[in-house]
Amino acid sequence: SCCYVSRRLNQLSSHDPLWKRHCKKYWLISEEEKSRQNQTWKAIFISMCSDLGRYIRYYATLKKAWDDLEKYLGQRCPRMIGSLKESVREEDLDAVEAQIGCKLPDDYRCSFRIHNGQKLVVPGLMGSMALSNHYRSEDLLDIDTAAGGFQQRLGLKQCLPLTFCIHTGLSQYMALESVEGRNKYEIFYQCPDQMARNPSAIDMFITGTSYLEWFTSYVNKVVTGGYPIIRDQIFRYVHDKECVATTEDITVSVSTSFLPELSSVHPPHYFFTYRIRIEMSKDALPEKACQLDSRYWRITNAKGDVEEVQGPGVVGEFPIISPGRVYEYTSCTTFSTTSGYMEGYYTFHCLYYKEKFFNVTIPRFHMVCPTFKVSTARMETNHNEYAVDEDEDSTDTDEYEDRRRVLDIPAPSGRCPRHT
Repeated sequence: SCCYVSRRLNQLSSHDPLWKRHCKKYWLISEEEKSRQNQTWKAIFISMCSDLGRYIRYYATLKKAWDDLEKYLGQRCPRMIGSLKESVREEDLDAVEAQIGCKLPDDYRCSFRIHNGQKLVVPGLMGSMALSNHYRSEDLLDIDTAAGGFQQRLGLKQCLPLTFCIHTGLSQYMALESVEGRNKYEIFYQCPDQMARNPSAIDMFITGTSYLEWFTSYVNKVVTGGYPIIRDQIFRYVHDKECVATTEDITVSVSTSFLPELSSVHPPHYFFTYRIRIEMSKDALPEKACQLDSRYWRITNAKGDVEEVQGPGVVGEFPIISPGRVYEYTSCTTFSTTSGYMEGYYTFHCLYYKEKFFNVTIPRFHMVCPTFKVSTARMETNHNEYAVDEDEDSTDTDEYEDRRRVLDIPAPSGRCPRHT
């Protein structure tokens, strides 16, 4: 009886269609791929398990993310596809662990078994940001470059860089151990505490709780159109679909982004950019053509403090809007609180009836600093030593707005200037 049962179980487990579902679920093997390999579904599953079995919890999710990203960028940013590097071997990842003396998380290892990051090029896979005198573009580091930047110094102890910007030197790091107030595998931007005497006092802007969550959420933003593609670059502006206002035939929409490299927790200085799109309906009558004369802003921080700003034009220009035409520009503002919002209007005059002026509503848009952690080195010092003034007003900096889509910007000489 036992022999019969064993034979029967053996026959059932060898029934090839049963393995088809597992091959598709865990390894994303298609019918075409099976035909190319000319193997049974069971043989393919066993082969994949022998090579990538330790990553069975992550492989399908990460492989789909990579495939979706490559397909999307292949149509819109083909130059970026050429910067991706081939996968690494298991022994290469083992060698890096031995080199840095820390274990790499399996989701991170799995991703690099699919693609070994990218070459150090511009634009970077992990997104760009441009203002008139500031440019950032983050590359996804390959495993060897990441290992070379592994940190053991105080403030960034046992932290591995995931990204790097050759213009600003900015990186996103992953904590490989739970030290200095960080959670294991937490991902963050470093933010030196400018008010602390201790150089190891580094605050953190948190960008992810694990590599899997960090990478797949970014890819989802890209492939669903959440981030705009401008001149072969992914720009990390977030658009709230409700942040749109239409006045007669003119529609104004706003997207925003937080810039960690120009922000600090101590002193409180949170830097945001916003990208505004002004569009006249293509169905509008020709005599609706008009020109922007001035702007008015009402800026409110988290304390309820209000600042009003009014000035001529935008980015030093007075754009003409006609049926079907779109005008876009980028500007920035800072808050001494972790959040705030802006709203206002543009004043236009008609080109056909020059005495006719009217206002176009700018919808209210909110800006919120990501979650951050205060440096443990700071927390261990005498707090009375570092008095913080949080009454500084926010400032609209239209004088430094980017002229539409000027992206070929040299490396910045320092922080963005801040003017009233």
